[in-house]
Amino acid sequence: MSAAPAGRWGAQALGEGSYRFGLWAPAATRVDLVLDDAVHPLQSLGSGWFQGEAACAIGCPYRFRIDGTDEVPDPASRWQPHGVEGASAVLDTQGHRWTQDAWHGRPWQELVIYEVHLGSSGGCAGLQAQLPALAAMGITAIELMPVAQFPGRRNWGYDGVFPFAPAEAYGTPDALKRLVDEAHRHGIAVLLDVVYNHFGPQGNHLHRYAPDFFAADTHTPWGAAIDFTQPAVQQFFIDNALMWLHEYRFDGLRLDAVHAIAPQAFLQQLADAVRASVPAQRHVHLVLENEHNQAHWLRGTFDAQWNDDFHNALHVLLTAEREGYYAAYAGPGRAAQLLARCLAEGFAWQGEATPDGRARGEPSADVPPDRFVVFAQNHDQIGNRAFGERLITLVGPERYRAALALTLLTPMVPLVFMGEPWGAQQPFQFFTDFEAPLDEAVREGRRGEFAAFAAFADPQARDRIPDPNAKATLERSRVALPGPGDEAAADAMAWFKRVLGLRRLHLQPGLAQARPLGATVLGEQAVQAGWQLPGGQWWVVLNAGDTPVPHTLPEGETVLELGASGNRGQVAAEGGFLARWIPA
Repeated sequence: MSAAPAGRWGAQALGEGSYRFGLWAPAATRVDLVLDDAVHPLQSLGSGWFQGEAACAIGCPYRFRIDGTDEVPDPASRWQPHGVEGASAVLDTQGHRWTQDAWHGRPWQELVIYEVHLGSSGGCAGLQAQLPALAAMGITAIELMPVAQFPGRRNWGYDGVFPFAPAEAYGTPDALKRLVDEAHRHGIAVLLDVVYNHFGPQGNHLHRYAPDFFAADTHTPWGAAIDFTQPAVQQFFIDNALMWLHEYRFDGLRLDAVHAIAPQAFLQQLADAVRASVPAQRHVHLVLENEHNQAHWLRGTFDAQWNDDFHNALHVLLTAEREGYYAAYAGPGRAAQLLARCLAEGFAWQGEATPDGRARGEPSADVPPDRFVVFAQNHDQIGNRAFGERLITLVGPERYRAALALTLLTPMVPLVFMGEPWGAQQPFQFFTDFEAPLDEAVREGRRGEFAAFAAFADPQARDRIPDPNAKATLERSRVALPGPGDEAAADAMAWFKRVLGLRRLHLQPGLAQARPLGATVLGEQAVQAGWQLPGGQWWVVLNAGDTPVPHTLPEGETVLELGASGNRGQVAAEGGFLARWIPA
């Protein structure tokens, strides 16, 4: 483990209106704190650290002046009320009045996760108003897409440049704390998606005074990679994780694209720091997004990983799409084979070469099913489509409902995207709010991404792809709870609630002990799978094909059936689904 840094990032309250300000600026010879209009020289501590103390009021604006000329916001700012180029503001980190002090979180096996974008949900206040309805449907956890301060007023959150500062467009830091507190009052855990693998392209000034924050010889899609060998860099992100978990009382973190973090030893260091900071009675969860399917992280260090293989195989089975990253799952019967492997063994790719010749993944058959988060939709898989179409608009309501049933009724932990419980059909499109010339670069880059797709080979077709920087792109992506007169939505929510009731009754009590009984391909678009639980066996079968298929489920209680095959030994076509319980 690296040596402890000499200083601390950001503004640390010392009491009685006094704060300690720290910055790691190894390329600077002098750093001053500009507090309101007063200039306070900071002391050099060595190893690139500068630090000093000053009295100030809560909300006081401040910047750091580098070598007498260049003024920059605090990269560890807790509040950026005037955007990414404005001054940082001193924040009261301890003054919030919490009401749910008895809350200790929910066990991982109880989670049904609802992924949501705050900006598309009316900000902190808008989502807070939805909490009673979400709880009533059986949602037990919300996962917020990243909330770190980003350029402009609209962004998915993955272009954040101030990881410690909640985005001003969504509300104040206290508004975010009220949202978390109110979710806890409704029995809902709150997870946060955090981005530790890159900064956004506008508003990050670290390169100017801390070039060592980055590994100049290692490049990512977002520029030079972050150098996690640096103790100051390690501290920056560990402090960030601990802030969200303790100051904001989030119940866990989803770590974005950890395959872009190097060296990977930092992941263990981060997990150890988090676990050491949390009392034994509190449930805090750490979830990975990891393209490399590194199963070893799921054997104790992290709670789970998003299983993109499950989604991709299911999507191809339902849609027959075969371009982009779906190509690896396409071909006669291939999607069904890979989906069956996901159901029985976790990952589809466990060290084998993908069609492009790259070895991907590690063996995962021994990893418990609840270490995998599964979904039929999420922000990536909807929003990375050219027009942001939801699954229901691609496959129709019957196949969509079957896909949702499969997502909810396995011993894996389910995630649904905002609006999914009532079959929302609004698109979720890619949106930003960059200034020129970056706005045009993003617009053309977005359209260029689809040039290799048959539907967009014609430049005129690509011109129809929504402009990410247009306000209308966000407006089309807004999702609100359906009104009281929407009977179709009410029926969908009632069905969703009923299915989650089956999950609580049959799966949840023994979820941690679930072990696969195998999975079988029944046809090019049909699979079945089973699991042993302490109380009995659980079996599911899905058929997205055009004709009914025979199944081989053991005799037992059919607790859910979608479609009617007319034959007791078959599952219906075009979205047929069975769930069966065999008591021990």
